[in-house]
Amino acid sequence: MLRTGWTECFELLRSSGKMDDALILATRAAEIFPAEAFPMALRGAAFIEQRKYRDAMMALEVAVGRDPDLALTWHEMGYAAYRLGDGARALAALDRAFALEPHTETLILRGRILRDSGELYAAEVSFEAALHSAEHEAQEAGIRREVMITRRQGAFPPSWVRDLTPAEQWFVEHGVIVLASADEGTRPTEAGIIASLVELIHDRGWEFGQLVIADEPDGRWRPIVDVTGLTPETVERVDPEQIPLLVSLRPRHDDPGWIDASRRIADSFRGATFVLWHPAEAAPAAELVGGLEQSGHPVPLETDPSTAIVMAQHPASRLVGRLMRPYGVPSEAE
Repeated sequence: MLRTGWTECFELLRSSGKMDDALILATRAAEIFPAEAFPMALRGAAFIEQRKYRDAMMALEVAVGRDPDLALTWHEMGYAAYRLGDGARALAALDRAFALEPHTETLILRGRILRDSGELYAAEVSFEAALHSAEHEAQEAGIRREVMITRRQGAFPPSWVRDLTPAEQWFVEHGVIVLASADEGTRPTEAGIIASLVELIHDRGWEFGQLVIADEPDGRWRPIVDVTGLTPETVERVDPEQIPLLVSLRPRHDDPGWIDASRRIADSFRGATFVLWHPAEAAPAAELVGGLEQSGHPVPLETDPSTAIVMAQHPASRLVGRLMRPYGVPSEAE
């Protein structure tokens, strides 16, 4: 029970990012549990959070020498080895940790390591096992997200994964289609991005019944008006029954109208949302994104409609299951 209390206190410090305090706690634990593995395991975990992975490994090796049957040590060692790029050692450590004390977090970490190694089937098996042992809804939701990331990564050959463009990485992480997705070195233009969106709409046979512009209407949206043949409406008039396309220049996280309209579209599985520019570091605010920005500047990528078309057809994209034509009439593309 005493060790449980120390562990819970350590985890509270870890989760709040107070790793200097966590390291102090690990040092004090050594005074209470002299010559035991437990405080060294905590020390190793604290070093991991400070990204001092080699220091962590040294502490954890001492812990193993003191007690080779402490599951905490092996779990933390698995993560340290993973961060040091030693996937084989990481998996061996996690297998040892799970054999000593089965934990959902160990299965999740094992799945991530396998995924990074390109072993997607084995990774998904590990995540599915973690799903069965999930202890609460938040953990279950996180595991389901890991499964979807794994499936989306399968859209790209293993040799590509380390060289994915920022847009392709965004698709893997979020299931969002980014239209500017090809070669580095070219800054996307608004006209090029919108032309790619028009091509995507044509290719997939989408027929929106309502065009909603969240900003002041201007010339940039003319190609979308032309391709849909619709008269733009304001955000408060969004109607999921009409299969809307909701567009905006940038995400409007603080706009109640945008929040309500985009949520209604997502919840109804009818229509789609599109933002022209999206911060690369922010959570996705739409299913379709034109280009990514970092510190307010476009990420240098050129538009590539063919990549967007492939992403739109992937069964793990955010658009899967969406009704994109009025009355459910299938298009030839579908």
